[in-house]
Amino acid sequence: MKKFQTISVAEMQVLLEDNSAKLLDCRELKDYRIAHIENAMCLHEQLKETMLKKGNKEEKIIIYCYYGHASEHLAEQFTDFGFKHVFSLEGGFASWKQSLTAS
Repeated sequence: MKKFQTISVAEMQVLLEDNSAKLLDCRELKDYRIAHIENAMCLHEQLKETMLKKGNKEEKIIIYCYYGHASEHLAEQFTDFGFKHVFSLEGGFASWKQSLTAS
């Protein structure tokens, strides 16, 4: 049984509305620099290590990657370190980008 939740783009938007969730982009830095979801932080290795060791385990964390696969592995890693509110964006950045053109 997985300890994190997979969420849709619409569910992510709701979680981000009150600024209580941290949004993490785990794609490569070059792709993050080209485009990323507003207010997302690039989850580079050093940030990941710091967050896993010293991060607020009660904070809501949303992780996304290109298509939703790598973010699931990272979400599981965060829950293994005791984080209680971890979410992976279903379909990743591609899903978010598609939602922009659909609206």
